[in-house]
Amino acid sequence: MKALWLSVLPCLIPLLASLGRAEEGLEFPSFDGKDRVIDINDRNYKKALKRFDMLCLLYHESLVSNKDLQKQYQMTEMVLELAAQVLEDKDIGFGMVDSEEDAKVAKKLGLEEEGSVYIFKNKRVIEFDGELSADTLVEFLLDLLEDPVELISNTLELRAFDRMEEDTRLIGYFKGEDSEYFRAFQEAAEHFQPYIKFFGTFEKGSEARLSRVLQVAKELTLKMNEVDFYEPFMDEPVTIPGKPHLEEDIVEFVVAHRRPTLRKLRAEDMFETWEDDMEGIHIVAFAEAEDPDGFEFLEILKEVARDNTNNPDLSIVWIDPDDFPCEVYHYTTREAHISCADSIWLDMPDDENLPSAEELEDWIEDVLSGKVNTEDDDDDIAAIPDDDDDEDDLDYFDDDEDDEDEGDEDDN
Repeated sequence: MKALWLSVLPCLIPLLASLGRAEEGLEFPSFDGKDRVIDINDRNYKKALKRFDMLCLLYHESLVSNKDLQKQYQMTEMVLELAAQVLEDKDIGFGMVDSEEDAKVAKKLGLEEEGSVYIFKNKRVIEFDGELSADTLVEFLLDLLEDPVELISNTLELRAFDRMEEDTRLIGYFKGEDSEYFRAFQEAAEHFQPYIKFFGTFEKGSEARLSRVLQVAKELTLKMNEVDFYEPFMDEPVTIPGKPHLEEDIVEFVVAHRRPTLRKLRAEDMFETWEDDMEGIHIVAFAEAEDPDGFEFLEILKEVARDNTNNPDLSIVWIDPDDFPCEVYHYTTREAHISCADSIWLDMPDDENLPSAEELEDWIEDVLSGKVNTEDDDDDIAAIPDDDDDEDDLDYFDDDEDDEDEGDEDDN
Protein backbone atom coordinates (compact mmCIF):
# COMPACT_ATOMS: atom_id res chain seq x y z
CA MET A 1 0.00 0.00 0.00
CA LYS A 2 1.61 3.22 -1.15
CA ALA A 3 0.59 6.86 -1.41
CA LEU A 4 2.20 10.24 -1.08
CA TRP A 5 0.19 13.20 0.06
CA LEU A 6 0.81 16.89 0.53
CA SER A 7 -1.71 18.65 2.72
CA VAL A 8 -2.58 21.53 4.99
CA LEU A 9 -3.23 19.18 7.88
CA PRO A 10 -4.90 20.80 10.93
CA CYS A 11 -8.30 19.37 9.95
CA LEU A 12 -6.86 15.85 9.77
CA ILE A 13 -5.81 15.85 13.42
CA PRO A 14 -9.31 15.33 14.90
CA LEU A 15 -9.93 12.53 12.40
CA LEU A 16 -6.91 10.50 13.45
CA ALA A 17 -7.48 11.27 17.11
CA SER A 18 -11.12 10.23 17.02
CA LEU A 19 -10.32 7.03 15.13
CA GLY A 20 -7.55 6.13 17.55
CA ARG A 21 -4.93 3.53 16.71
CA ALA A 22 -4.94 -0.22 16.72
CA GLU A 23 -4.97 -1.59 20.26
CA GLU A 24 -1.59 -3.19 20.78
CA GLY A 25 1.00 -3.49 23.50
CA LEU A 26 -0.23 -3.24 27.06
CA GLU A 27 -3.24 -5.28 28.11
CA PHE A 28 -5.50 -3.39 30.48
CA PRO A 29 -7.74 -4.84 33.18
CA SER A 30 -11.38 -3.93 33.46
CA PHE A 31 -12.14 -0.90 35.60
CA ASP A 32 -12.49 -2.04 39.20
CA GLY A 33 -14.88 0.77 40.16
CA LYS A 34 -12.50 2.51 42.55
CA ASP A 35 -12.22 6.27 41.95
CA ARG A 36 -8.58 7.34 41.79
CA VAL A 37 -8.79 10.54 39.72
CA ILE A 38 -8.86 13.66 41.89
CA ASP A 39 -10.95 16.77 41.23
CA ILE A 40 -8.18 19.34 41.57
CA ASN A 41 -9.13 22.70 43.05
CA ASP A 42 -7.63 25.64 44.93
CA ARG A 43 -7.83 23.78 48.24
CA ASN A 44 -6.04 20.56 47.33
CA TYR A 45 -3.63 21.21 44.46
CA LYS A 46 -0.59 21.93 46.68
CA LYS A 47 -1.21 18.79 48.70
CA ALA A 48 -1.49 16.73 45.51
CA LEU A 49 1.80 18.12 44.18
CA LYS A 50 3.58 17.16 47.41
CA ARG A 51 1.92 13.77 47.74
CA PHE A 52 3.00 12.23 44.43
CA ASP A 53 6.33 11.86 42.63
CA MET A 54 4.45 12.76 39.45
CA LEU A 55 1.05 14.40 39.03
CA CYS A 56 -0.84 13.94 35.76
CA LEU A 57 -3.57 16.55 35.17
CA LEU A 58 -6.17 16.89 32.43
CA TYR A 59 -7.13 20.52 31.84
CA HIS A 60 -10.64 20.35 30.39
CA GLU A 61 -13.31 22.69 29.11
CA SER A 62 -16.12 23.54 31.49
CA LEU A 63 -18.99 21.10 31.02
CA VAL A 64 -21.89 23.41 31.92
CA SER A 65 -24.92 21.68 30.34
CA ASN A 66 -23.33 20.47 27.11
CA LYS A 67 -24.30 16.81 26.80
CA ASP A 68 -21.72 16.07 24.12
CA LEU A 69 -18.95 17.50 26.30
CA GLN A 70 -20.22 15.53 29.30
CA LYS A 71 -20.07 12.29 27.31
CA GLN A 72 -16.56 13.08 26.11
CA TYR A 73 -15.56 13.99 29.66
CA GLN A 74 -16.77 10.63 30.97
CA MET A 75 -14.77 8.76 28.31
CA THR A 76 -11.66 10.80 29.05
CA GLU A 77 -12.09 10.33 32.79
CA MET A 78 -12.23 6.56 32.22
CA VAL A 79 -8.90 6.75 30.34
CA LEU A 80 -7.37 8.45 33.39
CA GLU A 81 -9.01 6.01 35.80
CA LEU A 82 -7.62 3.01 33.90
CA ALA A 83 -4.16 4.56 33.76
CA ALA A 84 -4.33 5.33 37.49
CA GLN A 85 -5.41 1.76 38.23
CA VAL A 86 -2.56 0.22 36.21
CA LEU A 87 0.02 2.58 37.77
CA GLU A 88 -1.36 2.52 41.30
CA ASP A 89 1.96 1.31 42.79
CA LYS A 90 4.07 3.90 40.92
CA ASP A 91 3.29 6.96 43.07
CA ILE A 92 1.65 8.83 40.19
CA GLY A 93 -1.38 10.98 40.90
CA PHE A 94 -4.14 11.75 38.40
CA GLY A 95 -6.48 14.69 38.43
CA MET A 96 -8.78 16.91 36.38
CA VAL A 97 -8.91 20.70 36.32
CA ASP A 98 -12.04 22.55 35.13
CA SER A 99 -11.06 25.59 33.06
CA GLU A 100 -13.94 27.66 34.45
CA GLU A 101 -14.49 26.44 38.01
CA ASP A 102 -10.76 26.08 38.72
CA ALA A 103 -9.46 28.97 36.63
CA LYS A 104 -7.30 30.28 39.50
CA VAL A 105 -5.59 26.92 39.94
CA ALA A 106 -5.03 26.60 36.20
CA LYS A 107 -3.34 29.99 36.14
CA LYS A 108 -1.11 29.14 39.11
CA LEU A 109 -0.08 25.84 37.51
CA GLY A 110 0.44 27.34 34.06
CA LEU A 111 -2.28 25.29 32.34
CA GLU A 112 -3.22 26.96 29.07
CA GLU A 113 -4.62 24.59 26.46
CA GLU A 114 -7.99 22.97 27.15
CA GLY A 115 -8.04 19.26 26.43
CA SER A 116 -4.33 18.89 27.17
CA VAL A 117 -2.66 16.63 29.72
CA TYR A 118 0.14 18.10 31.85
CA ILE A 119 2.58 16.09 33.98
CA PHE A 120 4.33 17.67 36.96
CA LYS A 121 7.65 16.07 37.87
CA ASN A 122 10.51 17.55 39.91
CA LYS A 123 9.36 21.14 39.36
CA ARG A 124 9.10 20.48 35.62
CA VAL A 125 5.91 20.58 33.59
CA ILE A 126 5.70 18.21 30.61
CA GLU A 127 2.82 18.49 28.17
CA PHE A 128 1.59 15.17 26.79
CA ASP A 129 1.18 15.57 23.02
CA GLY A 130 0.02 12.05 22.23
CA GLU A 131 -3.19 10.19 21.65
CA LEU A 132 -5.27 10.24 24.83
CA SER A 133 -5.69 6.50 25.27
CA ALA A 134 -4.88 4.54 28.41
CA ASP A 135 -2.11 2.43 26.86
CA THR A 136 -0.34 5.38 25.23
CA LEU A 137 -0.55 7.50 28.39
CA VAL A 138 0.71 4.69 30.61
CA GLU A 139 3.72 3.99 28.38
CA PHE A 140 4.50 7.71 28.28
CA LEU A 141 4.41 8.00 32.08
CA LEU A 142 6.53 4.87 32.54
CA ASP A 143 9.14 6.40 30.23
CA LEU A 144 9.10 9.53 32.38
CA LEU A 145 9.84 7.43 35.47
CA GLU A 146 13.06 6.13 33.91
CA ASP A 147 16.41 7.88 34.30
CA PRO A 148 16.74 10.61 31.64
CA VAL A 149 19.98 9.03 30.36
CA GLU A 150 20.25 5.34 29.49
CA LEU A 151 23.74 3.84 29.81
CA ILE A 152 25.39 1.70 27.13
CA SER A 153 28.25 -0.52 28.28
CA ASN A 154 28.60 -3.30 25.70
CA THR A 155 28.25 -4.02 22.00
CA LEU A 156 24.90 -5.81 22.46
CA GLU A 157 23.36 -2.65 23.90
CA LEU A 158 25.03 -0.68 21.13
CA ARG A 159 23.32 -2.87 18.51
CA ALA A 160 19.97 -2.04 20.12
CA PHE A 161 20.88 1.65 19.98
CA ASP A 162 21.71 1.34 16.27
CA ARG A 163 18.29 -0.16 15.55
CA MET A 164 16.49 2.92 16.90
CA GLU A 165 16.54 4.74 13.57
CA GLU A 166 13.00 6.10 14.03
CA ASP A 167 14.02 8.07 17.14
CA THR A 168 15.82 11.35 17.66
CA ARG A 169 18.63 10.49 20.07
CA LEU A 170 21.92 11.68 21.51
CA ILE A 171 24.87 9.77 22.93
CA GLY A 172 27.87 11.07 24.86
CA TYR A 173 31.14 9.59 26.16
CA PHE A 174 32.23 10.65 29.66
CA LYS A 175 34.70 9.78 32.43
CA GLY A 176 31.99 8.55 34.77
CA GLU A 177 28.82 9.39 36.66
CA ASP A 178 30.68 11.96 38.74
CA SER A 179 31.81 13.90 35.69
CA GLU A 180 30.46 17.47 35.68
CA TYR A 181 29.95 17.13 31.93
CA PHE A 182 27.87 14.00 32.35
CA ARG A 183 25.75 15.83 34.93
CA ALA A 184 25.27 18.65 32.40
CA PHE A 185 24.24 15.99 29.86
CA GLN A 186 21.71 14.58 32.35
CA GLU A 187 20.24 17.99 33.07
CA ALA A 188 19.89 18.66 29.35
CA ALA A 189 18.16 15.30 28.89
CA GLU A 190 15.49 16.25 31.42
CA HIS A 191 14.37 19.10 29.16
CA PHE A 192 13.37 16.65 26.42
CA GLN A 193 12.39 13.46 28.25
CA PRO A 194 10.73 11.27 27.03
CA TYR A 195 10.38 12.67 23.50
CA ILE A 196 14.12 12.66 22.73
CA LYS A 197 16.31 9.83 24.01
CA PHE A 198 19.71 10.41 25.63
CA PHE A 199 22.38 7.73 26.03
CA GLY A 200 25.77 7.76 27.70
CA THR A 201 28.82 5.54 28.01
CA PHE A 202 31.62 5.80 30.62
CA GLU A 203 35.34 5.25 30.73
CA LYS A 204 35.35 4.35 34.44
CA GLY A 205 34.88 0.78 35.62
CA SER A 206 36.57 -2.56 36.08
CA GLU A 207 39.24 -3.61 33.62
CA ALA A 208 36.87 -5.97 31.81
CA ARG A 209 34.11 -3.38 31.71
CA LEU A 210 36.51 -0.67 30.59
CA SER A 211 37.55 -2.81 27.65
CA ARG A 212 33.92 -3.19 26.57
CA VAL A 213 33.19 0.53 26.98
CA LEU A 214 36.26 1.53 25.02
CA GLN A 215 35.05 -0.75 22.23
CA VAL A 216 31.64 1.01 22.30
CA ALA A 217 33.28 4.45 22.16
CA LYS A 218 35.54 3.28 19.33
CA GLU A 219 32.61 2.00 17.27
CA LEU A 220 30.78 5.28 17.85
CA THR A 221 33.99 7.22 17.03
CA LEU A 222 33.39 9.28 20.17
CA LYS A 223 36.10 11.16 21.97
CA MET A 224 36.01 12.03 25.67
CA ASN A 225 33.15 14.46 26.53
CA GLU A 226 31.93 14.42 22.93
CA VAL A 227 28.20 14.21 22.12
CA ASP A 228 26.66 12.96 18.86
CA PHE A 229 23.16 13.90 17.69
CA TYR A 230 21.20 11.38 15.59
CA GLU A 231 18.36 12.61 13.38
CA PRO A 232 15.78 9.91 12.51
CA PHE A 233 16.58 7.86 9.41
CA MET A 234 19.91 9.59 8.73
CA ASP A 235 23.02 7.48 8.03
CA GLU A 236 25.46 9.50 10.10
CA PRO A 237 25.16 11.53 13.31
CA VAL A 238 26.12 15.17 13.76
CA THR A 239 28.74 15.87 16.45
CA ILE A 240 27.75 18.84 18.61
CA PRO A 241 30.54 21.36 17.95
CA GLY A 242 32.87 22.34 20.76
CA LYS A 243 33.49 20.31 23.88
CA PRO A 244 33.09 19.85 26.74
CA HIS A 245 29.46 21.02 26.79
CA LEU A 246 27.40 22.83 29.39
CA GLU A 247 23.70 22.07 29.83
CA GLU A 248 22.65 25.15 27.88
CA ASP A 249 24.96 24.25 24.98
CA ILE A 250 23.26 20.89 24.51
CA VAL A 251 19.74 22.30 24.95
CA GLU A 252 20.39 25.06 22.43
CA PHE A 253 21.71 22.60 19.85
CA VAL A 254 18.80 20.16 20.27
CA VAL A 255 16.20 22.92 20.02
CA ALA A 256 17.81 24.14 16.80
CA HIS A 257 18.05 20.66 15.25
CA ARG A 258 15.17 18.67 16.73
CA ARG A 259 12.77 18.87 13.74
CA PRO A 260 13.57 15.85 11.55
CA THR A 261 13.30 15.96 7.78
CA LEU A 262 11.56 12.57 7.90
CA ARG A 263 9.71 11.27 10.94
CA LYS A 264 7.23 8.54 11.71
CA LEU A 265 3.79 9.39 13.07
CA ARG A 266 3.59 7.87 16.56
CA ALA A 267 0.75 7.79 19.04
CA GLU A 268 2.92 9.21 21.84
CA ASP A 269 3.68 12.51 20.08
CA MET A 270 1.27 12.70 17.14
CA PHE A 271 -0.07 16.17 17.98
CA GLU A 272 3.39 17.67 18.33
CA THR A 273 4.23 16.19 14.92
CA TRP A 274 1.15 17.67 13.23
CA GLU A 275 1.68 21.08 14.79
CA ASP A 276 5.31 21.15 13.66
CA ASP A 277 4.47 21.82 10.02
CA MET A 278 6.20 24.12 7.60
CA GLU A 279 3.75 27.00 7.06
CA GLY A 280 0.84 24.57 7.26
CA ILE A 281 2.39 21.97 4.96
CA HIS A 282 3.61 18.41 5.51
CA ILE A 283 4.54 15.88 2.87
CA VAL A 284 2.65 12.81 4.12
CA ALA A 285 3.64 9.34 2.95
CA PHE A 286 1.70 6.14 3.61
CA ALA A 287 3.74 2.93 3.56
CA GLU A 288 3.50 -0.42 5.34
CA ALA A 289 6.98 -1.26 6.58
CA GLU A 290 6.21 -5.00 6.62
CA ASP A 291 5.04 -5.00 3.01
CA PRO A 292 7.81 -5.44 0.38
CA ASP A 293 6.53 -2.56 -1.78
CA GLY A 294 5.98 -0.41 1.30
CA PHE A 295 9.49 -1.16 2.52
CA GLU A 296 10.95 -0.23 -0.86
CA PHE A 297 8.94 3.01 -0.92
CA LEU A 298 10.15 3.85 2.58
CA GLU A 299 13.77 3.36 1.49
CA ILE A 300 13.15 5.85 -1.34
CA LEU A 301 11.73 8.32 1.18
CA LYS A 302 14.81 7.93 3.36
CA GLU A 303 17.07 8.65 0.40
CA VAL A 304 15.12 11.81 -0.42
CA ALA A 305 15.23 12.91 3.24
CA ARG A 306 18.98 12.32 3.46
CA ASP A 307 19.60 14.31 0.29
CA ASN A 308 17.50 17.18 1.67
CA THR A 309 18.28 17.05 5.38
CA ASN A 310 19.46 20.67 5.34
CA ASN A 311 16.30 21.97 3.64
CA PRO A 312 14.47 24.01 6.34
CA ASP A 313 11.24 24.03 4.29
CA LEU A 314 10.80 20.25 4.06
CA SER A 315 8.85 18.11 6.52
CA ILE A 316 8.00 14.51 5.59
CA VAL A 317 5.72 12.47 7.85
CA TRP A 318 5.56 8.70 7.37
CA ILE A 319 2.34 6.98 8.44
CA ASP A 320 2.40 3.20 8.73
CA PRO A 321 -1.27 2.09 8.44
CA ASP A 322 -0.46 -0.92 10.63
CA ASP A 323 -0.12 1.53 13.54
CA PHE A 324 -3.53 3.11 12.90
CA PRO A 325 -7.02 1.74 12.28
CA CYS A 326 -8.36 0.36 9.05
CA GLU A 327 -10.51 3.47 8.46
CA VAL A 328 -7.36 5.45 7.64
CA TYR A 329 -6.31 2.64 5.31
CA HIS A 330 -9.60 2.89 3.41
CA TYR A 331 -9.42 6.66 3.08
CA THR A 332 -5.86 6.57 1.80
CA THR A 333 -5.89 3.59 -0.54
CA ARG A 334 -9.12 4.72 -2.14
CA GLU A 335 -7.59 8.19 -2.51
CA ALA A 336 -10.55 9.86 -0.78
CA HIS A 337 -9.38 13.30 0.33
CA ILE A 338 -10.19 14.98 3.60
CA SER A 339 -12.67 17.62 2.52
CA CYS A 340 -11.44 20.32 4.92
CA ALA A 341 -7.78 20.12 3.87
CA ASP A 342 -6.15 21.13 0.61
CA SER A 343 -4.14 18.23 -0.72
CA ILE A 344 -2.56 16.80 -3.83
CA TRP A 345 -1.62 13.19 -4.49
CA LEU A 346 1.41 11.97 -6.36
CA ASP A 347 0.08 9.75 -9.13
CA MET A 348 1.48 6.22 -8.88
CA PRO A 349 -0.81 4.23 -11.21
CA ASP A 350 1.38 1.13 -11.39
CA ASP A 351 2.38 -0.63 -8.16
CA GLU A 352 5.27 -2.25 -10.01
CA ASN A 353 6.85 1.10 -10.91
CA LEU A 354 7.59 3.16 -7.83
CA PRO A 355 9.02 6.63 -8.43
CA SER A 356 12.77 6.93 -8.16
CA ALA A 357 14.28 9.11 -5.48
CA GLU A 358 15.05 11.71 -8.16
CA GLU A 359 11.46 11.72 -9.47
CA LEU A 360 10.06 11.98 -5.98
CA GLU A 361 12.44 14.79 -5.12
CA ASP A 362 11.47 16.69 -8.28
CA TRP A 363 7.76 16.36 -7.40
CA ILE A 364 8.37 17.61 -3.86
CA GLU A 365 10.33 20.58 -5.18
CA ASP A 366 7.46 21.42 -7.56
CA VAL A 367 4.99 21.30 -4.67
CA LEU A 368 7.08 23.42 -2.30
CA SER A 369 7.76 25.98 -5.04
CA GLY A 370 4.05 26.27 -5.86
CA LYS A 371 4.41 24.78 -9.33
CA VAL A 372 2.08 22.02 -8.19
CA ASN A 373 -0.90 23.59 -6.42
CA THR A 374 -2.66 21.77 -3.58
CA GLU A 375 -5.99 23.20 -4.78
CA ASP A 376 -5.69 21.79 -8.30
CA ASP A 377 -7.81 18.74 -7.50
CA ASP A 378 -10.36 20.32 -5.15
CA ASP A 379 -13.22 19.43 -7.53
CA ASP A 380 -12.35 15.76 -7.07
CA ILE A 381 -12.45 15.81 -3.25
CA ALA A 382 -14.69 13.15 -1.78
CA ALA A 383 -16.55 13.91 1.42
CA ILE A 384 -15.98 11.72 4.45
CA PRO A 385 -19.03 9.53 5.10
CA ASP A 386 -21.38 10.45 7.93
CA ASP A 387 -20.06 8.81 11.10
CA ASP A 388 -23.57 8.62 12.53
CA ASP A 389 -24.65 6.01 9.99
CA ASP A 390 -22.45 2.91 10.09
CA GLU A 391 -24.37 1.25 7.26
CA ASP A 392 -23.71 4.22 5.00
CA ASP A 393 -20.02 3.98 5.87
CA LEU A 394 -19.92 0.33 4.91
CA ASP A 395 -21.73 1.08 1.66
CA TYR A 396 -19.20 3.82 0.93
CA PHE A 397 -16.27 1.47 1.31
CA ASP A 398 -17.97 -1.41 -0.50
CA ASP A 399 -19.06 0.49 -3.61
CA ASP A 400 -16.22 -0.85 -5.72
CA GLU A 401 -16.83 -4.39 -4.55
CA ASP A 402 -20.54 -4.07 -5.39
CA ASP A 403 -19.64 -2.80 -8.84
CA GLU A 404 -17.33 -5.76 -9.32
CA ASP A 405 -20.07 -8.16 -8.23
CA GLU A 406 -22.55 -6.58 -10.66
CA GLY A 407 -19.96 -6.87 -13.40
CA ASP A 408 -19.50 -10.56 -12.62
CA GLU A 409 -23.27 -11.12 -12.80
CA ASP A 410 -23.43 -9.36 -16.14
CA ASP A 411 -20.63 -11.57 -17.42
CA ASN A 412 -22.61 -14.60 -16.42
